[in-house]
Amino acid sequence: MIQYSLICENRHKFIAWFKSAKVFDEQIVNDVVTCPVCATNKVNKALMAPSVSRARHKQSDQEQKDTPAYPPSRQSGAKAPNNQDRDQAKISLSAGHPDQAKLARALRTLHDQIISQADYVGDKFAREARKIHDCEVEPHGIYGEATTEEAASLLEDGIEFMPLPTLPEEQN
Repeated sequence: MIQYSLICENRHKFIAWFKSAKVFDEQIVNDVVTCPVCATNKVNKALMAPSVSRARHKQSDQEQKDTPAYPPSRQSGAKAPNNQDRDQAKISLSAGHPDQAKLARALRTLHDQIISQADYVGDKFAREARKIHDCEVEPHGIYGEATTEEAASLLEDGIEFMPLPTLPEEQN
């Protein structure tokens, strides 16, 4: 596998993995590689620094295995991803899947459609959802933020909701 830093015509930078340099070249020529942010297929290699390890600063193999690739979020209390999660992240970032751009566009369309038909209530989401459920206000679409505790309480009370689809640019 070979990793390339890539940049699209809209200056979005991302990393992608390829089986070989030849496969990368073939996919670029066939417009298979797309930007995960804007879905354009006008993509080139970005300037990359070589990955050089120096023996005296190198961690032991065991230390490297024990170090998470992504630090856990302090706010969410989430655990660091395991090796399988890291492998999945590499797969999801790899360019070249024929449906990647189509899926990104569909996700963006769904996200925009939901937002256009709902009111943003910010951190009052749980309170507003409860008012709608209890018929205190006219039923209407809302979106916003809720803490884990608020979400659990809503579910406990039988109030159904679902998260908005996450867009690729929201993950950067």
